[in-house]
Amino acid sequence: MASSILPACVSREFSCWATRKTSPVTVWLRALARQMHGECGGPGVGAVGMCFTGGFALAMMVDDVLLAPVLSQPSLPFALSKRHKRDLGISDEDLAQVKARCAAEPELRLLGLRFSNDRLSPPERFQHLKEELGDSFVAVEIDSSPGNEWGNRKAAHSVLTEDLKDEPGHPTKDALDQVLALFREKLLTN
Repeated sequence: MASSILPACVSREFSCWATRKTSPVTVWLRALARQMHGECGGPGVGAVGMCFTGGFALAMMVDDVLLAPVLSQPSLPFALSKRHKRDLGISDEDLAQVKARCAAEPELRLLGLRFSNDRLSPPERFQHLKEELGDSFVAVEIDSSPGNEWGNRKAAHSVLTEDLKDEPGHPTKDALDQVLALFREKLLTN
């Protein structure tokens, strides 16, 4: 049974990206965030989307319980064309809600992380986020050009996991510290 359900679920997700719709899984993630917030309390919740799930935190911003969204190397939709490189992976309606929320809550920030040469997470996507969200989008782009001073490999992709260098002063460690600072600022109560 699992062998027939998994392809259907994956197919459904890819159909969403092809048709500029928000992934159905984000509806479930929003409900989970609301439930956890209700059970645990506090000001709100945070979410980190990485790689294939990178854009989920953006789509979750529709719900005002999400206070600390992070997109780390958002890779879907795949950057197969100029349009896909800029595609944010959410519906126009959800994007309009996110923009309205950012306008109404000037302190709300969406943190985005990527390596400069990451072909899976194209720079056009971050540029599009900046165009849509203005100062509400904070882009952290880490140098992965050949011969960069940090020793990041050209194919570096995973800012917070595989390619993280947990060394003071390294840009990936600084990016991790920014994520943790965002969570502390938005989610911890005094």
